[in-house]
Amino acid sequence: MMWDGGGWAVGWMVPLMSVSFVLWWVLVIAVVLAVLRWWRMSEAGAGPQQDARQILDLRFARGEIDADEYATRRRAMTER
Repeated sequence: MMWDGGGWAVGWMVPLMSVSFVLWWVLVIAVVLAVLRWWRMSEAGAGPQQDARQILDLRFARGEIDADEYATRRRAMTER
């Protein structure tokens, strides 16, 4: 007796294989994007202290704070 392999088994296997194929590529792309994002962040070396200093420098350059306030805040950041 030979098994046909057709019938109801083919009815649900084709959609299941299609969905799993799409999910596999979504997973691969998500992992690649996560690795690229992590690599860019680690390469930039962006830490919270550096970001705060850059924001302070930007505010001083824009004229939002004066030189005394800039110096005071800069000293406070380096004391931590």
